[in-house]
Amino acid sequence: MTKTWVVVADTSRARIFEAARPDSELVEIQTLAHPEARLHESALVSDRDGSGVGYGGTTHGFGTEHVAKDEESVRFAADLCEQLEQARNQQAYDKLYIIAAPAFLGMLRKHQSKGVRTLVSQELSKNLATQDAGTIRSHLPEQL
Repeated sequence: MTKTWVVVADTSRARIFEAARPDSELVEIQTLAHPEARLHESALVSDRDGSGVGYGGTTHGFGTEHVAKDEESVRFAADLCEQLEQARNQQAYDKLYIIAAPAFLGMLRKHQSKGVRTLVSQELSKNLATQDAGTIRSHLPEQL
């Protein structure tokens, strides 16, 4: 029997569901939280961006916005992919569906191992991380 997992994620949380049969409901088996991704940029960095004075006395900032927040999202994507790789090595699933917020889905793609990538049956670029299992299931094929 095929073990099917559905991963639903955004930058601050990932939920892993399992389907017992290809036509069954989803059962949540694990929740991963990354609260750092929800913090404001100022809470993630200790110093303010530098500034300078340009020609004519105008001022401008040296920093870039949301750098620390983006780094936290990348870190979470890498951690999630590492957990999926470990689960794959333990044969916890045979088939994988990934539903993620568009930008986060791109981060997941960059961090997936070849082994995990071969088990991905479908990706869906939607942010459904806060939705209930029934709503998530309605976005997937009838037969998983």
